[in-house]
Amino acid sequence: MYQEFGINEKLEKMANEVELELKNEFENIEKNCTKNSLKVLKAFQNNKISDMHFNQTTGYGYGDIGRDTIEKVFTEVLSAEDALVRNQFISGTHALTVALFGMLRPKDIMLSISGKPYDTLDTVIGIEENKSSLKSFGVNFEKIDLIDDNFDTDKILERVSKNDIKLIEIQRSRGYATRRSINIEKIEAIIKEIRKVNKDVIIMVDNCYGEFVEEKEPIEAGADIMVGSLIKNLGGGLASNGAYIAGRKDLVELCAERLTSPGQGKEVGPSLGANKSFLQGMYMAPITVASALKTAVFTAKMMEKLGYKAVPMSNEKRADIVQTIEFGNPEDLIKYCQGIQMGSAIDSNSIPEPWDMPGYTDKVIMAAGAFTMGSSIELSCDAPIREPYIAFQQGGLTYEYGKLGVLKAIQNMLNKKDK
Repeated sequence: MYQEFGINEKLEKMANEVELELKNEFENIEKNCTKNSLKVLKAFQNNKISDMHFNQTTGYGYGDIGRDTIEKVFTEVLSAEDALVRNQFISGTHALTVALFGMLRPKDIMLSISGKPYDTLDTVIGIEENKSSLKSFGVNFEKIDLIDDNFDTDKILERVSKNDIKLIEIQRSRGYATRRSINIEKIEAIIKEIRKVNKDVIIMVDNCYGEFVEEKEPIEAGADIMVGSLIKNLGGGLASNGAYIAGRKDLVELCAERLTSPGQGKEVGPSLGANKSFLQGMYMAPITVASALKTAVFTAKMMEKLGYKAVPMSNEKRADIVQTIEFGNPEDLIKYCQGIQMGSAIDSNSIPEPWDMPGYTDKVIMAAGAFTMGSSIELSCDAPIREPYIAFQQGGLTYEYGKLGVLKAIQNMLNKKDK
């Protein structure tokens, strides 16, 4: 059957050997999946979820019991005081934008302590000039780079002790940077140090790609607010759009009033049929994230054996679902991404090519044969076409589909080398 899918016997044998070698890594992922499943199940039961919560509202969305109860479920699962979970968010970037504009005011200073944020926030912050940016409204931005993938604690504490920083931003995932993603242990440690010198600064974590990867979430580590997308981890592959903001109640309300309008906040916003997919997505999220992690670990081990640099390595602790592969040349990178598309259930006959994508400074290739456009909890792989030619792979609704997609990508790349 592998041969019918275009995967030769040699690669099939290698995959079988790799799976045996990954037994311990897979078992650890499955244990964490059970813990997160228990967390979700308890939240559903504590909030008495029933089929009435699947119903939708239209128009203003007043009195949407399903929407309001979903936000209680997210609040409990994420150990927050409150949560804003809406299909009106079009992306993680949109949710982050709403959060930043909701909490920051003219002359405030925003400090990123994990280096420059993800590319799509450049125009939001004003790193790249834009008439609607935070900078255009008088909000100032500063950053402190990581040192060898660790927080520059001394520099951070020196800057934060001046008490003029309004908000600290931590991006858990690496984005298109070459640094590693940041685990909860490191986030918790730096927050404890920051609180010793500044108790009032707002600490926000961009949690995209990170939910359910570890036992704790950022609020449990001391963060005030966290933001994530529902077409990533917590949507479980079933949410067709949306995002969330969770944390301190007063901050969530500020964000809600930016999303809707002052005085209305969380009270409005029709669910438009999204309630069931949000609930079912959260219900499936622990196993879906586990499948994505197993796919990532399998990818890392396969690519290591083929001589490529994979970060994280197959036996490393993970902070998110993103797996990077350094190809060193554009040809292998492009062939690999195209192979991911060929191994998908949707649009497998399409051939992605690098293009000038809005919000990015380099040409980008994006492979995603997804049921939901842009969903990165489904198997996808994308990369800016720039040295050292690193592919960023994430997702896999089931490990089996993820494994097949990765093998197809590797075979497509190897076929090019054999010619």
